[in-house]
Amino acid sequence: MFTDYRPSKGYDEYFSASEEPRSALQPLLSSLGALGLEQLNRNHAAAGMLLKRLGATFRLNDSGKRGGERILPFDPLPRLIGASDWDLLQRGLIQRLEAIDLFLADVYGDQAILRDGVIPREDVETSQGWRPQLRGFRPPLGKWCQISGLDLIRDGLGTWRVLEDNLRCPSGVAYFLENRRVMKRMFPSLFSGRTVQPIDSYPSQLLQTLRDLAPWTEAPRVVLLTPGVFNSAYFEHSYLAQQMGISLVEGRDLACQDGRVWMRTTQGLEPVDVIYRRIDDDFLDPAVFRADSMLGVRGLMEVYAQGRVAIANAPGTGVADDKLIYAYVPEMVRYYLGEEPIIENVPTYLCSRPDDQAYVLAHLNELVVKAVSEAGGYGMLIGPHASQAEILEFAEKIKADPRNFIAQPTLELSTVPSLSEGELYPCHVDLRPYVLRGKDAWVTPGGLTRVALKRGSLVVNSSQGGGCKDTWIVEESAC
Repeated sequence: MFTDYRPSKGYDEYFSASEEPRSALQPLLSSLGALGLEQLNRNHAAAGMLLKRLGATFRLNDSGKRGGERILPFDPLPRLIGASDWDLLQRGLIQRLEAIDLFLADVYGDQAILRDGVIPREDVETSQGWRPQLRGFRPPLGKWCQISGLDLIRDGLGTWRVLEDNLRCPSGVAYFLENRRVMKRMFPSLFSGRTVQPIDSYPSQLLQTLRDLAPWTEAPRVVLLTPGVFNSAYFEHSYLAQQMGISLVEGRDLACQDGRVWMRTTQGLEPVDVIYRRIDDDFLDPAVFRADSMLGVRGLMEVYAQGRVAIANAPGTGVADDKLIYAYVPEMVRYYLGEEPIIENVPTYLCSRPDDQAYVLAHLNELVVKAVSEAGGYGMLIGPHASQAEILEFAEKIKADPRNFIAQPTLELSTVPSLSEGELYPCHVDLRPYVLRGKDAWVTPGGLTRVALKRGSLVVNSSQGGGCKDTWIVEESAC
């Protein structure tokens, strides 16, 4: 099956640089060989049809030909991560989120880290995620980031690094769960003889995390607040609400009266204790944020301030989602925890610093430049793949608004064999594990492996042609 497969020049997770199979992957390669490429392709096509029947779609919100519902491309060759590697990553993720939580409590509280000059005040207060209305707020359990999805990559040497922090409304977990369901159904032989850590408990773990946020009652009423059916992640919203057995609501289904949040039902108003929100801060409450919002609930922030409803994730977490603030997280770990980061950042240049900006402008053809407030693969320049006109355009953008841009080396992301048009070839991948933090912390065994299915591409986002894989956490001896 892999006779014509040529590993990338960087770190391939199935094969070494000498094109020899990694010893731990031999059992899986044997199972794939027994299945055969022809059968693999047939099952892959059937898996796509199954995902379509399950409704596992996402919506592109842009106008024009590319809009509409799409199936998230699914690749059948699993990604394997050894248990010892995974133990290190779990500890690193929890450490990072503890530091970020302390940072959020601080910048919306005493602001010691700003007074001590560890992070410039201007960098925080000019962030699009900064919400001065939240000064003095304290969320339930003192936790700001209850549901997080941090993006990890492996570089050309196989070293794990944090690429981005997703702390507001991290998406993709429904595809992570459905990928496993499809793999078990369409490729059962690949699981034979090895133990893969299960992921089925995510919905129950999520529900418990949400219930933990309402200690004032023994039976918290939890709802999931969605912008509605036209949102790109609506499949995930409805999927998670169904899996948890909670109500899926829009802003018009809720009302604030008598110091509480209520849900309108056919039996009248029923109290709500916890809101798992999948809408941005700006739209939560027109009385506090955007006055023209039709998606939120007027009066919600007042009830929240009084401690009579919990919101996950807490409003205001977006300041730590900022790609510029990301660069300071290692310093947060040292400042608040007195520890060295277990997982390092990708080296990052801040264009708001004159020396960094000069370096970036002189090396644009070598770097990846990102707009700090953009997501989904938009607002990026990948220097080695850019035209001279694109490079000149980005240079002007950086000079005009340096705060809005960071730059990073063009890393050789690790690759995993992927299937396209009947052939196997190396595709770059990242990994989004999901971390739940209520009374306790819990990390999903694995996460959503996103794949840059366009040959040679480094962009894994679904809106840019990316797909996804199942991720297996296994004992090294049982890979």
